[in-house]
Amino acid sequence: MTRTVTLLLGVHAHQPVGNFPEVLEDAHFRCYKPFIHTLHRFPDFRFAIHFSGWLLDWLLERYPEDMALLREMVQRGQAELVGAGDTEPVLAVIPYRDRVGQVVALSDKLEQRFGQRPEGAWLTERVWEATVVPALADSGIGYVTVDDYHFLCAGKPMAALNGFFTTEEDGRRLDLFPISEALRYRLPFSTAHDAVAYLESLAREEGEQAAAIYFDDIEKFGIWPETYQWVYEKGWLTDFIQGVLASPHIRTGLYRDYHRQAKTRGVVYLPTTSYIEMNEWTLPAAEANEFADLVQHSKNAGLFDRQKAFLRGGIWKNFLSRYPESNWMHKRMLQLSARFDALPEKRKTPDLRRELYDSQANDAYWHGLFGGLYLPHLRRAVYRAMVALEGELDRLQPRPALERTDLDLDGVEEAFLHNEAIQVVVAEDGAAAVREFDAYALKHNFGDTLRRQPEHYYRKIQLQEGARQHKLWEEGIASAHDRVSFKHVITPADLVFDDYGRALFLDAVGSGGGEMQAVRDYAAEPRRREGTLEYRSDSQHLNKVIALDGGNLAVSYHFHGKAHHGFSTEINLAMPSCDGPAGRYVYRSEVPCGFGQQLELDGVSELALEDDVMGGKLVLRASRPVRVVGRPHFTVSQSEAGFEKIMQAVVLTLSWEVGSHPQPIEVSLEVVPKP
Repeated sequence: MTRTVTLLLGVHAHQPVGNFPEVLEDAHFRCYKPFIHTLHRFPDFRFAIHFSGWLLDWLLERYPEDMALLREMVQRGQAELVGAGDTEPVLAVIPYRDRVGQVVALSDKLEQRFGQRPEGAWLTERVWEATVVPALADSGIGYVTVDDYHFLCAGKPMAALNGFFTTEEDGRRLDLFPISEALRYRLPFSTAHDAVAYLESLAREEGEQAAAIYFDDIEKFGIWPETYQWVYEKGWLTDFIQGVLASPHIRTGLYRDYHRQAKTRGVVYLPTTSYIEMNEWTLPAAEANEFADLVQHSKNAGLFDRQKAFLRGGIWKNFLSRYPESNWMHKRMLQLSARFDALPEKRKTPDLRRELYDSQANDAYWHGLFGGLYLPHLRRAVYRAMVALEGELDRLQPRPALERTDLDLDGVEEAFLHNEAIQVVVAEDGAAAVREFDAYALKHNFGDTLRRQPEHYYRKIQLQEGARQHKLWEEGIASAHDRVSFKHVITPADLVFDDYGRALFLDAVGSGGGEMQAVRDYAAEPRRREGTLEYRSDSQHLNKVIALDGGNLAVSYHFHGKAHHGFSTEINLAMPSCDGPAGRYVYRSEVPCGFGQQLELDGVSELALEDDVMGGKLVLRASRPVRVVGRPHFTVSQSEAGFEKIMQAVVLTLSWEVGSHPQPIEVSLEVVPKP
């Protein structure tokens, strides 16, 4: 009897909501199109494919001919469509109602456009929590794929992970396929011949229904470094397909067919986890380095295969505790989800639901080798959706002009002050700084900045490991996980951490010796008039008033009873153009420089920041002339392409001499949408 194995090959195609059009075009040219066209030439090679809903919409609109090929492969039984949340949320961190809504939305779309309703789902970043089971089952999903690492952590032996298992939660059942890590690291990085030989080594007697389970990012087939040349120009994908089809020991199958025909391998309860690399990235820098050292020590000792089940690291939700900016976005999203859910059903329009789902897209909430928290345009897309949704919710169900709550669960209340045009959120932690500044007409949060904080990969930068890369295979190419490279020159000054979160109107007073001392003891005062927040610093004999007037935010300072040698306030502004040519300062009808350059001006009463990408501008006005210093704020991040510096904000420092007879001063930021 011939020994065989069923290859269940699945690929996951995703682009973040809000990604640049040129990035999507490049991804289609180098990956999605050649992959689809290559597979179309081999009708006997069956496979599964998942497109996130936002990317699928874009492809259907821009490249209908390629989608027609995919539809043909679906109709002839070659391709299986796999579901998920429509905008690719991490299901574990959104409410049950939105889990169901997101999954059903994509399933409906696939059925309408391709004639096939998915039976299985891709689990975003393979983030597993048992709490997602009821929503997936209630959405009509029968199975999902997670890593074999998940099963090893539950005590399952590797030899048993060649079929699916069953779990349950709250009376619902879900079947789980373990993705082979060995295959993930071989496809497409080892040679096609070696990959086929490895699959043949997994063949078992016919009655065993053995499966070789692969499901991973399609971007590895053309977008990762070197892969376009390797997979298409050098013919890896064609060679692999032909090798599989020619082998008497390998047959290709669809997940749905295997799921219908095979029996479960038994019940399993998986711990809360993701893939092992993600479990490192979720940890704070020092702990992540300890974990990486522990993993490397285990590998060096030849014990890793035996020990990795017990090397857990962190969990995905750690990103929300590691990054205050991510946590704030997440809690704002939950706040708006609850408000949307409270609407009468007839007012829950598809457009509003779309904004809510866009705000749940996973990419902007986390960072590792992948993840887009450090990418301003991805965070901006999330805030664009939230600000648009909030503006419409306010119109449908008005809320109080001022509310206080500890939204992000950090032990400090935030004051939400808004009108029809703008909103400010002030963290009442003693700094009385504006952490969020929303312009509803522009659908933009000017407070969407990111602080510098320690990252585990800084150690690689500091050790200057840029010339080193690892290859697992004697022949083949290196995976992005095993590369260390630099897109930009990184200096020690770029790795200096912030001791406080970036915000607007972070104040400091002069001590007389030229040094500035941050004001951190503002206490909230009772409001004396509508549309204002008032704060008092007893130590500095200083009052601060934050007021809204239409589209104008005014912050005024009143000094009394104490001579100050100087005063400054720092304003961090998220400008979409950042260091691009479309973002510029305008002073006295001239352009002194762009946002990515240093600006120094004295005696300023008015300064404009124009941004073509945003489609609007900010006009800064001061009631008395001030000195303005502008500079870009960069952070250092990593991606599959290497370490890079990314501009997060424009930093304006306004300073003036107060003198022995201080007078009140007002600084205003007026949001001016362009017609």
